[in-house]
Amino acid sequence: MRVMVAAVGRLKQGAERELAAAYRKRAEALGRSLGLRQIEVVEIRESRARDAERRRLEESIAIANLLPDGAIVILFDQAGENIDSRGLAALLQKCREENRSAVCFVIGGADGITQSLRGRAWRVLAFGAATWPHQLVRIMLLEQLYRAGTILAGHPYHRG
Repeated sequence: MRVMVAAVGRLKQGAERELAAAYRKRAEALGRSLGLRQIEVVEIRESRARDAERRRLEESIAIANLLPDGAIVILFDQAGENIDSRGLAALLQKCREENRSAVCFVIGGADGITQSLRGRAWRVLAFGAATWPHQLVRIMLLEQLYRAGTILAGHPYHRG
């Protein structure tokens, strides 16, 4: 199964980009033994529209246009269901059992996403009640995908 992270905004060169790349690489290497073909991160350009509704629409259209046909869509939103590491591992396992070609994790921009894109989500999740910068959510998601893989593989990285 292919794993895609579709995220609005670009990570700048430096520590954030390096950390995201390191966790993606770890998750991808471990994922092969779990039936995960690749972990692809797709950056969507932030809209330059003046009003929030227009930015939300333009970014949501860009995300919708790259979702693979038949993919399971999981959206991250601060109003979503809180999920812990074991819960994400169980969710990833369930996605594998669905025998779909892809699972796509969506991280919207600062203004969120449209209701129509939200309606395509199989699940809407959050990393707690705090508001996180969407660039940091991307790093946290990649680390959690790696951690979920270690849980599924019985690797000692996850000890909690």
